[in-house]
Amino acid sequence: MSNQIFAEEILKGRVAFVTGGGTGITGGVARALAEAGAAVTLVSRKMEHLEPTAQRLRDAGLRALPVAADVRNPEDVERALAATVQHFGKVDIVVNGAAGNFLCAAEELSPNGFGTVVDIDLKGTFNVCRAAFAELKKNRGQILNISATLHYLGTPMQLHVSAAKAGVDALTRNLAVEWGRHGIRVNAIAPGPIGDTEGMKRLVPEPIKEKLRQRIPLGRFGEIADIEKAAVFLCSEAASYINGTVLVVDGGHWLAANKLL
Repeated sequence: MSNQIFAEEILKGRVAFVTGGGTGITGGVARALAEAGAAVTLVSRKMEHLEPTAQRLRDAGLRALPVAADVRNPEDVERALAATVQHFGKVDIVVNGAAGNFLCAAEELSPNGFGTVVDIDLKGTFNVCRAAFAELKKNRGQILNISATLHYLGTPMQLHVSAAKAGVDALTRNLAVEWGRHGIRVNAIAPGPIGDTEGMKRLVPEPIKEKLRQRIPLGRFGEIADIEKAAVFLCSEAASYINGTVLVVDGGHWLAANKLL
């Protein structure tokens, strides 16, 4: 992402801990934060998802640390945070982007399938927030959660993800209220249909994709770069009085999703 719309190195001196930061939307967010001047720790379950991204950032002269950890495991999260503090000296931005998804009708969804997505998306977000609290309190830091718009209406085949992301929204608002007194801001971004993601390629068949595009008032799918810009804004001092907000970045899609356009 080009940060020309932002002041150069607007996040200089900040350290960001980004889960799911090796690929997809949060991989883009991690890169954008690094380009804006932050040091970034990239966290995912498998190092092979992290090291290529980290190396590209380092090759560009940016600061990046890959750490393998499973957000479902609080001990893994604590270890990854400790490694970040040891390497960069602090943590003052947390981005929760680790997520799981697959298509499944509700009547065919197993308890294990439902629970796995809730464990990653919702409980994993809690695990990271809780483990990072002391460091964020020390640095008057902030949390940015990656949510979704699936639960705003009813989304077929996405009961598990919708339930998990609804929980992420509730967690975002509650922590914003409880931790605001410590100077910790907690916000979220809810992406709509983002065309250049693996999920869009894997989960949305081509015939449905065109119908979906036609229902977006701005007439196009979003791009990862759209989420990157929103993330840099919310993590910067330009958003210093924004707390407890779920910022929808979807071109107006969900507002029009139940309309015949």
